[in-house]
Amino acid sequence: MAKRQFDLAIAGGGLAGGLIALALRKLRPELSIALVEAEDHFGGNHVWSFFESDIAPEHLWLVEPLISHQWDSYDVRFPKYSRTLNTGYRSILSENFDRIVRKELLQKSLISGSKISEITANNITMTNGEILTANTILDARGGGDFSALEYGWQKFAGQVLSLSKPHGLSRPIIKDATVEQIDGYRFVYSLPFSATEIFVEDTYYSNGGELDVEASHRRIAEYAETQGWEITDISRNEAGRLPVLYGGDFDAFWTTNDGVEARAGARAALIHPVTSYSLPMAVRTAMKVATLPELTQDSLDKMLREYAAKHWQNCKFYHMLCAMMFEAGKPENRYKTLEHTYGKDENLIARFYAGTTTKLDQAALLSGRPPVPITKALPIMMKYR
Repeated sequence: MAKRQFDLAIAGGGLAGGLIALALRKLRPELSIALVEAEDHFGGNHVWSFFESDIAPEHLWLVEPLISHQWDSYDVRFPKYSRTLNTGYRSILSENFDRIVRKELLQKSLISGSKISEITANNITMTNGEILTANTILDARGGGDFSALEYGWQKFAGQVLSLSKPHGLSRPIIKDATVEQIDGYRFVYSLPFSATEIFVEDTYYSNGGELDVEASHRRIAEYAETQGWEITDISRNEAGRLPVLYGGDFDAFWTTNDGVEARAGARAALIHPVTSYSLPMAVRTAMKVATLPELTQDSLDKMLREYAAKHWQNCKFYHMLCAMMFEAGKPENRYKTLEHTYGKDENLIARFYAGTTTKLDQAALLSGRPPVPITKALPIMMKYR
């Protein structure tokens, strides 16, 4: 089989890889790019969401065409209080992501429907026997080996429900933690797509990664019933699990995952350490790649390795909060960590999600009555000092 030659081949056509390809298509149209995806469509089966304040204004052009739904505010509900926050919230459906990728990228750039069997210097070999050669290769495949790191799990099952009558929500409920606490910190997440269509997700922060999808579907139905919603149809199902990273040996993690040094997304631990949201970091990574003056393997390897290491170091405070949530408190009281956080200033919360928490923010987040026993919190604080 004949080889196909590109300037840059991106392994993985999910969010991280797709955004890099879209940014390069706009800013570096002279480059020939391959976006390589194992499935027949790009982006998988996902609803990605982000806060408006997560994305720098100068980068909004990259995500605006992808947005499927948007709201000007959102709600949270905890046992102690409920609150509305006036920060914009945006959601991207993977179907729209796939449509935009196919619209913006050249047909010859889109390579899908076959898994990658091997990545070596300048070559990507597919399981169907095809070999792609490229001057530069970037690995944006999801997952990887996290055995060198300490982590819990955020796991979830979601459904788009069609209802017989309007649900009455004008904005998302990002966290409803008034539900029964099962298998750690549990909350229900609701996005109103239309007056009678709503995406409802049953989410857990757990020590184990096992997810009983059928049980989550039953709990979604029970939640809908308590809200007075009558379900007439279910048009979408999705489920997944994301590592919530809070410690370990980053250098060992990097070397354990062999291949090119140029990595993006979860394979480079470029995710928010508390929420596991990947979109904000994927946007920033895409812009850094697209604006790199010299796009060679050496320059891309060096830049992304250093970028990932700096992100890991900058997240030390967030790692400490996650360690407190997973190690310091009882699983059924895990929700108190986020209940404590959401009691703070609205701008502080926006910076928390954007990953731009200041030293003053950190002091404020640690002030007040601690959400975990102080005898267990102190050793963790000393570890991450």
